[in-house]
Amino acid sequence: MIAWQLLRDDVGRPGADNMAIDAGLLDEADRTGTACLRLYRWDPPCLSFGRNEPARARYDRSRIEALGLDVVRRPTGGRAVWHEHELTYAVGAPIARFGSLRDSYRAIHARLADALRRLGADATLAADAPAPGVSAGACFAAPVGGEVLVGGRKVIGSAQVRRGSAFLQHGSILLDGSQEVVRRVSREQSAGSRETSLAAALGRPVSFGDVATAIIECWSADLTPSAPVRPRPPLSAFSDPAWTWRR
Repeated sequence: MIAWQLLRDDVGRPGADNMAIDAGLLDEADRTGTACLRLYRWDPPCLSFGRNEPARARYDRSRIEALGLDVVRRPTGGRAVWHEHELTYAVGAPIARFGSLRDSYRAIHARLADALRRLGADATLAADAPAPGVSAGACFAAPVGGEVLVGGRKVIGSAQVRRGSAFLQHGSILLDGSQEVVRRVSREQSAGSRETSLAAALGRPVSFGDVATAIIECWSADLTPSAPVRPRPPLSAFSDPAWTWRR
C-alpha cells in the first residue's frame, strides 16, 4: 500500500499548463514511486487531442483558429475532448499499485463512480468492450469497457499512458454542457457523441467543488496531508503547434 498525495487546483489553467503538470506527475511517480491524485479545471476552455490521434486529417485547423479555441495534444492516448464545464482528474502512480491497464482503469473508475453515487447519480461501469481506434470519433462518442456511465451514457472520458514503472491516467467528468465543439470542428460527419452530464442526469447544477469533495471523500483513507511536489517539464512540449499538429 502507498499513501496518496492530493493536488487540488480550483483556479483554471490553460491546456498546455495542465498537460505539463500531468506529465510531471508521471515523471515523479516513475522517479520516486509516489502517487498523486490531482483535481483541476481549464481556463480558457480547451480542445484536446489524444497523443496519437490523426488531428490534421480529422479536424479543421483553420476553423479552430477562427473560433479562437485553445488547443493542446495530451501525453495520453484516446480521442478529442472539449474541456469546459467539467472537473478533470489525474492519477500519477506506480504500475505495481494497480497492475494491468485494464485493472487500473477499472479500479480508478470504480472510485470515481462511487463519488458520483454520493452525489445521487446512478453511476455504473461499462461492460468490457474493445477500445475503438484513434480515428473512430470523439472521446465521448461511445463508452469502452470500464468507463463510467450514468443512464447508459458516458459521463467520464479517460485515457492512460505508461512509462517505466509508472502510469498517468486522466479524464474529464462532465458537469454540464456538451461535446458539440468537437462536432463543429470535425471534418467527419460521423463524429457524433452520446455523452451526458451530471447536471442533465441529476436535474440540478453540480459544481466543481461538489464533485471534488465527493472524490476526496472516496480517497480520504489513502490521502496524506503533505503537499505534493509539482515537477513540470518545459511548457514548450505542449504549447508548441508542431507537437499539437504533429499528425
